[in-house]
Amino acid sequence: MNYGIVLRVLGSILILESALMVPSLLISLYTNQWDKMPFLITILITSIIGFILLRKKNQNKHISAREGLAIVSLGWFLISLFGALPLYLSESTPTYIDAFFEIVSGFTTTGATVIADVEVLPMGILFWRSFTHWIGGMGILVFTLALLPALGIGAFQIFKAESPGPIAGKIAPRIRDTAKILYGTYFAITIIQVVFLKLGGMSLFDSLVYTFGTVGTGGFATKNASVGAYNSTYIHLVIGSFMVLSGVNFSLYYSLFKGKWRDVLKDEELRLYFIIVGVAVLSIAINLYSTVYSNLGLAFRDSFFQVGSIMTTTGYSTANFDIWPTFSKAILLLLMFTGASAGSTAGGMKVIRILIMLKLIKREILKIFHPRAMKPVKLNDKILPNETIAGINSFVGLYIIIFALSTILVSLEGVDLESAASSVAATLGNIGPGLGFVGPTSTFFGYSQISKVFFSFLMLLGRLELFTIIALLAPRNWRREI
Repeated sequence: MNYGIVLRVLGSILILESALMVPSLLISLYTNQWDKMPFLITILITSIIGFILLRKKNQNKHISAREGLAIVSLGWFLISLFGALPLYLSESTPTYIDAFFEIVSGFTTTGATVIADVEVLPMGILFWRSFTHWIGGMGILVFTLALLPALGIGAFQIFKAESPGPIAGKIAPRIRDTAKILYGTYFAITIIQVVFLKLGGMSLFDSLVYTFGTVGTGGFATKNASVGAYNSTYIHLVIGSFMVLSGVNFSLYYSLFKGKWRDVLKDEELRLYFIIVGVAVLSIAINLYSTVYSNLGLAFRDSFFQVGSIMTTTGYSTANFDIWPTFSKAILLLLMFTGASAGSTAGGMKVIRILIMLKLIKREILKIFHPRAMKPVKLNDKILPNETIAGINSFVGLYIIIFALSTILVSLEGVDLESAASSVAATLGNIGPGLGFVGPTSTFFGYSQISKVFFSFLMLLGRLELFTIIALLAPRNWRREI
């Protein structure tokens, strides 16, 4: 293990995090609220430790797979550890574990919260909570790669370990240029949504906060009623539309910018993604209209918003879907596992894995009638290597195992099965709200401190797509790299 390069990169990440806290500090100073000193203290501590780590000398700048896993896993843990300090020091949460849970939820773009009344929080803390969504959505390490050219050597291992989806591809030959393109797209979508929300009558502060939560597919809000506090169809549709757009693979936006419209339209994952969204919206809207809603337009509006929110794992809400009919809740529960596209800011298993699993099922059915037929699995007219297929099968299997075991463990809290299962699904899939005990009008505050630590681990595990952390925890990988 090249500890020197690991510590230097971690030091760079902490210095970057301290710089990213400055906007929240400025808001605190401008509003003259009680979170000024907590931010000042945190920025000072984080910067000092970052500079100490950065001074670590190393002869070899190459980052192997093992160093990449260590940097990503430890990096996400450290930014959460220090990022929680402002919440704890400002007494926005009663315990440090609550603060840690909250900020892990922010960075992993989960949006699950332990704070029942967010409207009493100072504006600096509200901004920092939602800004962590925006930072973590594209990945703070991708951000680091975009800004720090010194990490260019071997940096693809970091990018690959942090990127969501089974296939980590580079848009540009240099990984630093790929990171810049992704963040350029991210910036553009962010600015456009802020403008749209401002046109809808939102304040600049709320426009920024809700945009961070939308584009980062997070879900933290400034109102206890989430987006439902804004009784505006325009705002609901804008945020709903941008949630769906943020669930698209960001590399496709670059293809659109380059004029490759045909490649985008032929993308199989994109097509399945929109088909699932369309079918789910239509099914839930009809179910709502035939049971609890008397207005068809309102049924479609709420259905579209909640489908977009749950499938993209954003977690915003405009209605208490926990009291919707069982049919509608069942669809939302399935969408919790599906997630959006690979290469987006969303969590979940990702549509691309569902697509390839469907192709594998189709192939196995075909082989019943034609046992000797050679039928390769293709994605966008390209044959997928066996290693990729095996990785997807392993991921889905591991995801189901972790979900089942975690549900059993959480049930020891004494909650009902629906609450236990949806709590695990909401944290492992980085979704935010669940059903029952953790529905859209509830929080995770009622769980024990041990469960909150466990949920924090599940959120990190889900954001880094299981294998990154599990591979690092395997003792054999610390002795030698395979």
